[in-house]
Amino acid sequence: MPLYITSLNSGSNANCYYIGNNDDAVLIDAGLSCRETEKRMKLLGLSLNNVKAIFISHEHTDHINGIESISKKYQLPVYITESTFKNSYVSIASHLRKPFLHNNIITIGALSVTAFKKSHDATDPHSFMISSSGINIGIITDIGYACEEVINYFSICDAAFLESNYCEEMLANGSYPFHLKKRISGKQGHLSNTQALELFTKYRSKNLQLLVLSHLSKNNNTTEKVAALFQPHAGNTKIVVASRYESTALFCIEALKPAFSYVKKRFEKNKDQLSLF
Repeated sequence: MPLYITSLNSGSNANCYYIGNNDDAVLIDAGLSCRETEKRMKLLGLSLNNVKAIFISHEHTDHINGIESISKKYQLPVYITESTFKNSYVSIASHLRKPFLHNNIITIGALSVTAFKKSHDATDPHSFMISSSGINIGIITDIGYACEEVINYFSICDAAFLESNYCEEMLANGSYPFHLKKRISGKQGHLSNTQALELFTKYRSKNLQLLVLSHLSKNNNTTEKVAALFQPHAGNTKIVVASRYESTALFCIEALKPAFSYVKKRFEKNKDQLSLF
């Protein structure tokens, strides 16, 4: 059974990623409002009724703004570490708040979700791997550098959302104060374009079908820079740059196949539906 994935939004304004099959789905982070999440999912032929859980990577507001409203309306369990919850200052019904631990596997229907630690300036930050039917989807954003855990998980991905936050030259020459530049470029900050490219070129799996470059800085990066940097190294991997203003397309990832499908509205019979390959 294939997995369907999309970035509903990616950036310092809001982050939310959807991964699911025909029956079960999860959201990684919930930075959008409930109404905006519903709206963007509907445009892709998706429904929050299919979502069975929300997983929270860390407590920064661009990752948690929609938790309370989405969880309450749809009675969705929220998987969040105890320390992240304490520092998020959000209200989640006790019966819906679920803890998770580093490298433990949580089963959501046919999906297996594994959280793994990352380096970021948050209380207890994690990235995630969602697996099903031999397919591995990585959500690896908000990381200061590619530690061993990140490398190990990235190297087995069939598709990945990978941070490519800033252009080093733009950050160095930009208007941010020195302390903020140091925070962004430090080991608990964000991954630069060149750091992301190094991870991609050195450690990608031969089965990596799709790379969604994510969490681009509004002031220190551009879509054009990222695309131009990665495209010459793409090989058989499709490169997509996620937006901070709208969702990406919905992509279908299948096991052990070097191609993937672009799905415009997979729950509708639409004459405009097409395949990229």
